[in-house]
Order: sequence, then C-alpha cells, then structure tokens
Amino acid sequence: MNEKSIKELKEKLEREKQSLEGELKKFAKEDSDPKRGWNTRYPKFDGVDMEEEADEMQEYENLLPVEHSLELRLRDVNSALEKIETNKYGNCEKCGEQIAEDRLQACPEAKLCGKCK
Repeated sequence: MNEKSIKELKEKLEREKQSLEGELKKFAKEDSDPKRGWNTRYPKFDGVDMEEEADEMQEYENLLPVEHSLELRLRDVNSALEKIETNKYGNCEKCGEQIAEDRLQACPEAKLCGKCK
C-alpha cells in the first residue's frame, strides 16, 4: 500500500475517532485510567419524583450497551492508528497476509483479511 493511501486512511480513522469520542462524551465520562475506557454517567436522584428517577434509570441502562459498542469501535480505531505509527498497518492479525486495500477503504480499522474474516 502506498503512502498516499495510508495517509488518507489515517485521516479517515482520526475523523472516526473524533466522532466516536464525541458520541461518548454526550452521555459518558472518560475514566482517569485509560485502560478502563468510558463510564456512562449514573443519574443523580433527589428522591422527589420517583417516576422521573425510574425513567432516568431506564435511560442509564439503555446507554450501557451503546457505551460498550462505541468503546469497542474506538478501541479498534485506536489500534489501527497505532499500527500505522508502527508500520504494521494493513496486515491480517490471523494469517499475516496483506488486507486488501478496498477492504481497508471500506473498514479502515479491519483486523482480518477477507479470507480470515
């Protein structure tokens, strides 16, 4: 893969990283320990309106799987960006072969080639 393609894919990954972090910031806070990722904000209850508190708790529970999904995608994007920096980008993690450029264009954070997918 040529340098121009890698640069374009890196820019695409950086935009995706910003987008994912922006989505997470809407309802979660980044943990002080980067290995722990993000934490959905737990609702604060004042004990006045039980129905509103129940709604907030339901929303919290609904956001947990969304947080998890976004974190996984962000982890993959960060991994791809790290591979670019260490010149290991574009190789299948299973067989070691080069991942097809059209696959990387469609999914720049791809870890596996078409055969191993």
